[in-house]
Amino acid sequence: MQTTSHILMIRPVNFSFNAETAVNNAFQRDPGGAGDTDAQREALDEFNHFVTLLRDNGVDVTVIDDTPKPYTPDSIFPNNWVSFHEQGLVCLYPMFAVNRRLERKPVVLEQLGRAFRIGETLDFSHYEQEGIFLEGTGSMVLDRDNKIAYACLSPRTDKSVLLDFCGKTGYTPEVFAATDSAHQAIYHTNVMMCVADRYVVVCLDSLPVPAERQHLSDTIRSSGKELITISLQQMDRFAGNMLQVHNRQGERLLVMSSQAYHSLSPQQIGQLSSYNQILHSSLTTIETNGGGSARCMMAEIHLETY
Repeated sequence: MQTTSHILMIRPVNFSFNAETAVNNAFQRDPGGAGDTDAQREALDEFNHFVTLLRDNGVDVTVIDDTPKPYTPDSIFPNNWVSFHEQGLVCLYPMFAVNRRLERKPVVLEQLGRAFRIGETLDFSHYEQEGIFLEGTGSMVLDRDNKIAYACLSPRTDKSVLLDFCGKTGYTPEVFAATDSAHQAIYHTNVMMCVADRYVVVCLDSLPVPAERQHLSDTIRSSGKELITISLQQMDRFAGNMLQVHNRQGERLLVMSSQAYHSLSPQQIGQLSSYNQILHSSLTTIETNGGGSARCMMAEIHLETY
């Protein structure tokens, strides 16, 4: 199934602007005068409001508190280092930034294992020794129903690691180049596209190679899903960084930040609302300092419960 009602989120304790990730994440903005304490306090407030919004709408959110040590300023984005699949499969991923590799804390899987059945673990983190990376469902946007792994190549998304993942999990890779309005490689695929159960939101304007743009469009349409396009300007406001989930009643929900929502046109909101309710929450501090948004904060749990 494409969606799940179970979400893992990591409550931050040391959230701040991460200089190690800023070297290739153009979505990050160094706020300057604000200190780390301010960023942590404001991010924690945004995080708690976001969790409340999801729970109030019937989504099962497992919140695990980060630990002060080791220092992990981006722990709020767990979908980059781990993904959870059916049949109890857990995948661990190689991370570009050295301080992000420390996010793979055993306590997270230990706590999840008390409620969910964890079987096989595929650990791709050894690729860090070769200096090549694949940052989970940031690097890949998965069509779980059709077993397609969409991925734009970047310093954080290496094709050879992607092919290893696909070979071991049965996914078909859909690989392309994508750049932002400044012609810089987009660091993560999940900021320029979102795959839902019956539609795909994508910034086709970010693909500079016409043949790849056409192939991506054809692949999406061949999968039986409606293609809903966003502009480069909307992508810059995190309109591609959405995630569709469902609640306890089986109702579909599309989750995004308030910045993303307010960038959409009435027509786009109408298209998306015809498929599911839209939920949005203010994540300004997290988006500015972290360069990630709502989707990055949620790791979907497709494991069976006890």
